[in-house]
Amino acid sequence: MSNHSEEKETSHSPAGGVQSVDRAISVLEILAQRGEAGVSEVAGEIDVHKSTAFRLLGALEARGLVEQAGERGKYRLGFGIVRLAGAVTGRIDITQQGRPVCERLAEELGETVNIAVMQEHYAINLYQVRGPGAITAHNWVGQLTPLHATSSGKVLLSHLPSKERSALLAEAGLKKVTARTITAKTKLEKSLAEVRERGYAWTLEEFEIGLHAMAAPVRNRDGQVIAALSASGPAYRFTEGRMHELAPVLLKGAEEISHRMGYLG
Repeated sequence: MSNHSEEKETSHSPAGGVQSVDRAISVLEILAQRGEAGVSEVAGEIDVHKSTAFRLLGALEARGLVEQAGERGKYRLGFGIVRLAGAVTGRIDITQQGRPVCERLAEELGETVNIAVMQEHYAINLYQVRGPGAITAHNWVGQLTPLHATSSGKVLLSHLPSKERSALLAEAGLKKVTARTITAKTKLEKSLAEVRERGYAWTLEEFEIGLHAMAAPVRNRDGQVIAALSASGPAYRFTEGRMHELAPVLLKGAEEISHRMGYLG
């Protein structure tokens, strides 16, 4: 057992604040796992005094993230969780609808396939399937990648209104990730115009030396681009020529996910 030194820290101190957040998340995870739990149970599980567990539960209850289950002193997750989850359910749908398509494509292309969406000024990968020919076990899921240096990012950028795109790029900056990254705004705009024209994007060692990638847009029922479906592989095998040759396969896969998301175009 710990000596509960946390009681000496105020919630205003940086360490105390981060520790409280960490513990609050642990409480939510415990309730998610158990369905419901009492103050003593929660305190024992996260190794704090009952008074600390009570304060944590109280703070979460005030935000609607937990609620009391009847009058038995037990707590369970509250409907505030649903409100928060609602912000990502669209993304979850994309991964659910895209899963079978990604699996098929990875097999067909022999390379790693990812689904990415935009988060602030990054592209974040939500789902990945490694192809039979994949030579590295790198997992891109959850990784924030620069929009201007990745094929997924270029797809997402290219379909933004120009004003919004300019503001986003100004905020993010066109950082040189490798010697081949496009860092000039005019050159990037030209590249994005080509993405719109061809219907897909490609990058040649712009994010990682030795890695090539291409991506196609995924649309929702309103025709808005909500995600990018990408395939990436080693430059020596997944050459520029091979990518252009395989682009129709990727486009067809992105179209299928779009239709599964309700797009009728």
